[in-house]
Amino acid sequence: MAPRHKDRLTAVDASFLAQEGRASHMHVGAILLFEGPPPSHEELLEDVESRLHLVPRYRQKLAFPPFQAGRPVWIDDPSFNLEYHVRHTALPNPGSTDQLRALAGRIYSQRLDRSKPLWETWLVQGLEGNSFALITKTHHSMVDGISGLDLASVLFDVDPVPRHIEPEPWTPQPLPSTAELVAEGVRDFVNAPLGALRRGIGAVQSPSRALHEVREAAEGLGEVAWANLNPAPELPLNVEIGPHRRIRWVRSTLADFKRAKNELAGTVNDVVLTVVAGALRRWLTSRGVRTEGLELRALVPVSIRTEADEGALGNRIAAMRGPLPVYVDDPVERLNIVREAMEGLKESKQALGAEVIAGLSDFAPPTILAQASRLNFSTRLFNLIVTNVPGPQFPLYMHGRELRELVPLAFLPDNHALALAIVSYNGALEFGLLADYDAMPDLDFVAEALEESLQELLAASGEEPAAPATPEPAGTGS
Repeated sequence: MAPRHKDRLTAVDASFLAQEGRASHMHVGAILLFEGPPPSHEELLEDVESRLHLVPRYRQKLAFPPFQAGRPVWIDDPSFNLEYHVRHTALPNPGSTDQLRALAGRIYSQRLDRSKPLWETWLVQGLEGNSFALITKTHHSMVDGISGLDLASVLFDVDPVPRHIEPEPWTPQPLPSTAELVAEGVRDFVNAPLGALRRGIGAVQSPSRALHEVREAAEGLGEVAWANLNPAPELPLNVEIGPHRRIRWVRSTLADFKRAKNELAGTVNDVVLTVVAGALRRWLTSRGVRTEGLELRALVPVSIRTEADEGALGNRIAAMRGPLPVYVDDPVERLNIVREAMEGLKESKQALGAEVIAGLSDFAPPTILAQASRLNFSTRLFNLIVTNVPGPQFPLYMHGRELRELVPLAFLPDNHALALAIVSYNGALEFGLLADYDAMPDLDFVAEALEESLQELLAASGEEPAAPATPEPAGTGS
């Protein structure tokens, strides 16, 4: 469904606004590395402008009803200026990977301006070798990982010859008045019980199905409550953070992860969590933390999009707490523990319970929602975010230049010093590491430990590492 003027944020989307603070920025995005000479800033502006009608939310900003009379709404921005959002910069010689990482860290250290559409794209020229980069960031209230890839793809072609897309004229809708914002907030608040009443009538007409759904939801809420009574362990990962960020990335082949899961059983995601657990075990040991009997908790976002949601913007996610058994030395045993635990979580009602809570939040006033969202992301519940999103397994092009690497970047909630985002693209699997600048001066160690953990698991499975998925262009790497 196309976004409309005065669409109201869902409870989940609004929660990402409520969680944002001085140190916790709720934008997500990617570093996109291309092979070939960079386009000019003017060429990129023309490309984006010709395709903006495919992502109309990118011309919309937030309007906040006064007196907290409802969740914020998306409205057309009559002052929309594309040059503000599509920015241009260049690295000084030699244009190294370290310089690109530092630039990306500075960009991700700045909150998005809430008075404008919540996104930015930076064209980065001056990389050594025949390459250039785009750095993107979009507020999580706008988009989640699955739909985020769909949005980014409007700039891409599947063929080296660029598609010609005619721009469509755009006339912004008039800004709503204060009275209109208040009235619509009240109307939505009144309509919520009516929706519940309609569901109640449906339950009377089909009591057996309604009873089953109530039982499922109750079990799900019970399991979420039980999980909340079992807090995550206190670690150097969960300390007070500041607004500044470090960024690293690790590039692997998807074939390595598939070979490991085929040889040892499980899923690619099980192998990813196992590799992360092995890396964090090494890192904790380097910090002098004893790992005996220690199991970390990873917040693993799960998409609950249905076919009916395909192409819709916003967040359709639930969250499960995946185990990271850093107490296990043997990598195969570590994988077995992760696989069994994840199978149990998928069979449990945790994801359903999280969705039920999100549905109940739709009926909550914004002040209650803000408190609930902070509780939902309490550091007591998990140690770090680990999100794994499947991407296209074929090359993409922008302006005739091939996308060689896609580095995903997540966000840091309060008191979380590290977040891992993983995306598979065109035979590669890329780990994007986002960390607090002061709390994680040893982020390079974590990146190296991820590579070592994968090699350890492959060796234990009797497999040899695969050749690189694609030749790496100059100026890029882990």
